[in-house]
Amino acid sequence: MRACEKRPVTRSNIESIVDNIEKTLNNNMTTEISSEGIGEMILDMLKNVDEVAYVRFASVYRKFDDINSFMEEIKRLIKEK
Repeated sequence: MRACEKRPVTRSNIESIVDNIEKTLNNNMTTEISSEGIGEMILDMLKNVDEVAYVRFASVYRKFDDINSFMEEIKRLIKEK
């Protein structure tokens, strides 16, 4: 996951995120889930692992196009702490 490059996120952390998402999807009992839903799950997990990786992923996933988009996401992240 490129958002985690050069961050203190281990391979084990990433595998744990993937495992948790797979378990959630399997327990959800739905046959389909949107890529948007998976993206939101990734964001939720990354938020607890590394905030910089979270913002990096969010910037691509949510298609930030200017500095204000970054600032709004960072403000939202700070509020949730």
